[in-house]
Amino acid sequence: MKRKVFGIILCTLLGVSLVACGAQKESKESTEGKSKLTELKIGASPTPHAEILEHVKPELEKEGIKLDIVPFEDYIMPNKALAENEIDANYFQHIPFFDKSVKENDYDFANAGGVHIELMALYSKRLKNIADLKKGGTVLTSNSEADWGRILTILTDAKLIKLKDGVDPLTATFEDVVSNPKQLKFKHDVNPELLTTAYNNDEADLIAINANFVTDLGLSPVEDGLLVEKNNSPYANIVAVRSEDKNKAEIKKLMEVLHSKETQDWISKKWQGRITPVSK
Repeated sequence: MKRKVFGIILCTLLGVSLVACGAQKESKESTEGKSKLTELKIGASPTPHAEILEHVKPELEKEGIKLDIVPFEDYIMPNKALAENEIDANYFQHIPFFDKSVKENDYDFANAGGVHIELMALYSKRLKNIADLKKGGTVLTSNSEADWGRILTILTDAKLIKLKDGVDPLTATFEDVVSNPKQLKFKHDVNPELLTTAYNNDEADLIAINANFVTDLGLSPVEDGLLVEKNNSPYANIVAVRSEDKNKAEIKKLMEVLHSKETQDWISKKWQGRITPVSK
C-alpha cells in the first residue's frame, strides 16, 4: 500500500515537473521570438502621420518589425534627428519640403516613398464665397517657403494672380507675382501650426491651412475651403531615410504595409477626403 501511494506521489511530481519544464520552454521560446523583432525608430508629426503608423504597428510586428514612433511638433528637428542617427526614418514632410531641406543642409537622404497627400485650402470666417473677396484683402500663409508655390498655384488657378512666365510653380515665391488685380496683401510670417489660431481669431480674409491642421477644427478642405488645390497635387508626404538605408528589408516592408490596400482604404475612410492615400 505504501509503495502504491509513493508511486502515485512520484508520478504526480514528475507530471508537475514536466509541465513546469514545458512552460519554461514555451516562455523561453516566446521571449526569444520577441527578441528577434527588428526595431525601427521613426519620427513623425502627430496627425495624421503618427496615427497612420500606429495603425500599421500590429501588421509590422507580424512581419518581425517593432515600430517605435517618436513624435515631433516642428518641421526642423525630424530631419536633424535623422541626419544624426537618432532615428531610422521620418514621416512628416512633403516632397518639395524634402527636396529643399536636402539641398540647403546637404543631407544624404532618400525618399523611400509617398504615403498620403494633405489637401491645401484657403479658409475664411468672414467670407461665404470667394466672389465676396474685396480689393485689398489679406491672404495669410505659413512661413514655410516650401508651401508658397503650392498656395500661389491655387490662387493662380482661381485667376486671382498671375506668376512670371517660366517660373516653376513648385518653387515660386511671392516675388514672382506679376499680376494682382485685387491688390491682395500677402502675409507669410506665421508658423504652420499657428494658422488654426489665426483662423479662429479671424485674422485675415483668406488663410491657407494644410489639411493635417484643420482636422482638429472639424473642417474639411473639400467642404469648407473657399479655394482648394487640385487632386493631382505633387505634395505627397513621404517616408525619408538615410540614403544608405533605403534598401533595408525593414524599410521596404514598412512601405509595403503603408501601400497595402487595407491601409489605404483605412486612410480614406478615416479622413473622408481630407487625407488622400498615395501608393508611390
